[in-house]
Amino acid sequence: MIKSELIEKLASENTHLTHAEVERVVNVVLGRMTDAMAEGGRVELRGFGAFSVRSRPARAGRNPRTGESVDVPAKSVPFFKSGKELRERLNASGDA
Repeated sequence: MIKSELIEKLASENTHLTHAEVERVVNVVLGRMTDAMAEGGRVELRGFGAFSVRSRPARAGRNPRTGESVDVPAKSVPFFKSGKELRERLNASGDA
């Protein structure tokens, strides 16, 4: 599901809200989550999972085309850990 599909689904389930209002709510929620993570915080949605930021150290990489060594700078990357309820629901079918 992509963001526009989420907005459409929420708008159809909440007919008392306009499409623009639903879109604004989704953008605010995602924006606040991004802001919290940008400040080094953690965002936890009970039953779904937790988003956090992890640091990756600088390292020496390799250009696969030329084989030349390349310096890769340190960076921060988003990390998601699923919650117990989400894992249980995904594995409920027993197809795993």
